Amino acid sequence: MRNALQGSIGIVARNGETALAADLSNLPLLIDGLTVSYGEKPAIFSIDASFAAGRMIAIVGPNGAGKSTLIKAALGIVPRLSGTVRVFGQPIEQVRGRMAYVPQRASVDWDFPARVVDVVMMGLYRTLGFLRFAGTKERSTALACLDRVGMADFAERQIGQLSGGQQQRVFLARALAQDADLYLLDEPLAGVDAATERTIMDVLKSLKTEGRTVICVHHDLSTVERYFDDVLLINVRKIAEGPVASTFTDRNLQKTYGGRLAGAHIEQLRLPVE
Repeated sequence: MRNALQGSIGIVARNGETALAADLSNLPLLIDGLTVSYGEKPAIFSIDASFAAGRMIAIVGPNGAGKSTLIKAALGIVPRLSGTVRVFGQPIEQVRGRMAYVPQRASVDWDFPARVVDVVMMGLYRTLGFLRFAGTKERSTALACLDRVGMADFAERQIGQLSGGQQQRVFLARALAQDADLYLLDEPLAGVDAATERTIMDVLKSLKTEGRTVICVHHDLSTVERYFDDVLLINVRKIAEGPVASTFTDRNLQKTYGGRLAGAHIEQLRLPVE
């Protein structure tokens, strides 16, 4: 666990011993020695990482690096072979109400017959309970969340009738309805148009301003420096983690992507989008 802690909250020497520089209860997510295996091949291996409060954090790596697996294992969606996960210092089972998750759009059954507003209200069931029906208060909350992502006018539409970018906004609205402290998003910008990307990033930045923590699996190297405060680079194992300014370097990118990216290609991918 010590390696993970050194990344974001630091270690302070005191009388020859080490002491944590911050209370673990204030650390949104701590991953220690996390390993997940599909069959005989590990998807992620012995990953240590810590994620500080009030930060925008990108998880970056090549296809098959285990980025989505890391998020799902942290949430308990896929089983861990070894390692521990703590959310605000507690096992995730005790603090699920403080977490919200936006899955990859491709993993959702969009043929499910539900209205947009009903999908957003699903985010309220943890506090509402499955034995109670959503009422006026819950509908108002859902509409406010839809308005925040620019989708209030689509509240009565069937979710399957929306474009990919609109569907992604709706799932972000569902996460907002949970009023969480920690948001985990799996490729929230994949396949969306420029307007949707701006909307999503504006909402995520507003969450950061409110003191919440946002962790995104992210694929676009050209926007990492513009969008995020910290980055975790992985390729089955952790390559590097820390502030973008000191961690998102050509050297670390080469270690992460190996021979898949030449140096010139890395520079091209990092160029800002006009």
